Amino acid sequence: MTAAEPRRGGRPTRLAALLFALAAATRLAGQTVDTILVENANIFEERDRRSVARWANALHVTTSPWVIRRTILLRADAPYDSARAVESARALRELGVFRRVAIDTLRVDGRLGVRVRTADGWSTRPSFRFSATDGDATWALGARESNFLGTAISLGIQYRRTPDHGGLELDFLNPHFLARNTIIGLGYRDYTDGRRTEWVGGKPFRETVAPWALETWGEDGRERMLVFREGVLASTQRRYRTVVGVRGGFALTATTRNVVRLWGSLLWRREDYAPDTVSAIPGRSLFLSAGGGLEAVHVRLRVVEQFDSYARSEDIDLSQVLRVGVWAAPSAWGYPGDRAGVGPTFAGQLSTVWHRGFGVLRARGSGVFTGAGLDSGRIEAAATVASQFLPRQTVVLHLEGGAAENPVPGGEYDLWETRRGPRLFGAHVFTGTRRAWAVLEDRIVVADDWLGLMGVGLAPFAEWGGAWYAADPRRLAGNAGLALRIGPTRSARASTVEIAGGWRFGTGWEAKRWALAIRTAFRFVDLDP
Repeated sequence: MTAAEPRRGGRPTRLAALLFALAAATRLAGQTVDTILVENANIFEERDRRSVARWANALHVTTSPWVIRRTILLRADAPYDSARAVESARALRELGVFRRVAIDTLRVDGRLGVRVRTADGWSTRPSFRFSATDGDATWALGARESNFLGTAISLGIQYRRTPDHGGLELDFLNPHFLARNTIIGLGYRDYTDGRRTEWVGGKPFRETVAPWALETWGEDGRERMLVFREGVLASTQRRYRTVVGVRGGFALTATTRNVVRLWGSLLWRREDYAPDTVSAIPGRSLFLSAGGGLEAVHVRLRVVEQFDSYARSEDIDLSQVLRVGVWAAPSAWGYPGDRAGVGPTFAGQLSTVWHRGFGVLRARGSGVFTGAGLDSGRIEAAATVASQFLPRQTVVLHLEGGAAENPVPGGEYDLWETRRGPRLFGAHVFTGTRRAWAVLEDRIVVADDWLGLMGVGLAPFAEWGGAWYAADPRRLAGNAGLALRIGPTRSARASTVEIAGGWRFGTGWEAKRWALAIRTAFRFVDLDP
């Protein structure tokens, strides 16, 4: 599914172009790459003499060539692989610093060369973000640099305010820490009702043919957990949580088309809850659990345009995936006798593609079984069908749902926080241990790159969904309306903001049926179900 139309009038058709590309890839397969050429452009083209273009180019530090060379999977003096070229372009886009990426081949004095052409996006973003629905406003003021001094290192600082709390948020991410494909990420949250520190580091599976991966991750926090029922605060508790985990795996088979991996994880955890009072003294419970299993992937990657953003290529992973495993939480490792047990875990994805469209079905679940039966668990599923058959339009039908048994306080579904429900309802209207959501949306492109700065579109939509507790009646409602979608085209990060207005029906609102919402637009496929 791309934005390109078939060519006519004596020019190559899409089929002919595809056959030509396949033939070219076949001829190049196995040939040794002599050199890799890197061409990186600034935010605006040099011929653009507008003041905004000159100032943006002058203030921006372009990405260093070593970042590009370290990210791509092709190497000089190694055989050329077209699949790795495609995956290299995807890896460059995932850095979040480029607005355009292209990789092709050329001959230099009879020798095979690989040319990598990129164009930077504006990476320094002093920002004021605001979203509001039904008078429940969330805003953030801060700045983020996603390409610090041209190194693809991301730094962020912001003050964020929600109806529940406010506080300072700090983030750091280095995707090339010490060595290629080795990452380190740090995060700190200092809220009015608690704090949390997060970290991750190591070598993940960032490429299809990676032989192994090993990471450590964790968090440490003292936070107030809020439980809502039908939009009303029902209870609060203090959570004391410290987690240190190690995860990794190795590939039994790893090609550009098929992957089979063994995975394993070890988790040390302290998690206690106490009344939300100054005098409350929390307990100190320590647990250790371990898990392992098998993952099989049939790789299917898709490049689309005008789906979630404007004037750029977007990657969608439509791979066929099956992941199964089991976790052990024995009493000898700190779990009380009535909570000790074993638990299965699974995740899967199936997809199909057609001309200018695709469909994907995802599911995942996990649980812990003790001698008395199911102690806790969660199962979720989602289905998405997207079509760009009509010119400059993307029609999306999305369905998803989930169920949780015995979640920890604060672990209930809250569709306002997860943003996976009807968009015209306020904070905490839909909460519970069951959830459902269905949405039909037509994203119409009005201007893909208006003034060379932004894309503009419209999106009529209709939704139905909600969340409720298992012991309560189902709490469902819907809305239908029209959204104005605006997204920057010169930014390093593809993001779209929508101003949506419409009519609410069913149950779940206070008084008014007409409502307006300002928020970041949904990304249906990028998020887990």
